[in-house]
Amino acid sequence: MKALHKSTRSIKPAEVEKKWHLIDAEGLVVGRLASIVANILRGKHKPSYTPHVDCGDHVIVINADKVRFTGKKLGDKVYYKHTGYAGGIKETTPAKVLEGRFPERVLEKAVERMIPRGPLGRQQMKSLHLYAGTEHPHDGQKPDVLDVASMNRKNKVSA
Repeated sequence: MKALHKSTRSIKPAEVEKKWHLIDAEGLVVGRLASIVANILRGKHKPSYTPHVDCGDHVIVINADKVRFTGKKLGDKVYYKHTGYAGGIKETTPAKVLEGRFPERVLEKAVERMIPRGPLGRQQMKSLHLYAGTEHPHDGQKPDVLDVASMNRKNKVSA
């Protein structure tokens, strides 16, 4: 009887096929949406996933300014950043960021913190395209619409 040889196949960067996905973030919970987007950016939804290769897809998120938080996180959660100077720690809340000039940064930072740090993570983050409104310039790529709200009832917060 011949022994079965099983081997794990790693794909090369030239063999990667990148698709485009469109997600409408209106009313979706930030953390749940971010984890789904991070998995797609990394390529973990594909059977050909290879950890050291950027095999993820492009993700377009529209209405990124209309994401929701559960509970009292909108006012109670605190984001910290440091200026680099002594005593230069700054803090802000998601409510302030969503009302500010770049409301899509709430979702961008949530996804960024779920992607590995380093050159590969930076390359994967370039495949994320966030837009505060409903318009996006990627119609030519014919993105597949991904309905995150229907995946799990907890993904969407009812008003």
